[in-house]
Amino acid sequence: MKNAGYVLIVLGFLMGALAAVVDEQAVAWATFAIALTVGAVGVVSVRLATREEARAEGKLAFNLQALGESLRSIVQNITGLDREKAGLDPYEARMRIDELFPGDLNVFVEARESIAHVHGLQAYADVMNRFAAGERYLNRVWSASADGYIDEVRTYLGKAKDEFGGALQELERLERRGTAGT
Repeated sequence: MKNAGYVLIVLGFLMGALAAVVDEQAVAWATFAIALTVGAVGVVSVRLATREEARAEGKLAFNLQALGESLRSIVQNITGLDREKAGLDPYEARMRIDELFPGDLNVFVEARESIAHVHGLQAYADVMNRFAAGERYLNRVWSASADGYIDEVRTYLGKAKDEFGGALQELERLERRGTAGT
């Protein structure tokens, strides 16, 4: 269904483009309206298929497990980096960030919507608020490292650790609540 939706989007776009350029003086509005409808049906088909894939029970369970593992790894890495901050060369912090975090951050971001599907939008907002703040602070550490601002590197490592730790606490609270409910 998803591939068919993409085909409809492409056909709608091509039909619309053709309807707009066949006659220099006037647009073939009837053809253009049909093209728009075909494209809209394609968009709806893709969105429905994507939503159905995201809500598949096995995928949700896998994603929730991946979320926990990746966030625990992020917290472990940021805690270790924060512990080393007194002796950390400010210019090296960004290289350590590039080495330690991208994989886990990507896994978390790819699976994050499962929180909303399983626990609701408020739970998603609670976790993502803390996660996003931690990610912003981590980016700030990276930028400060590139510029050699050691005080800022040290300050924002601690803030990133606190925010990622808070996100993990929220996620673990949801896991406990989900386990208690079953």
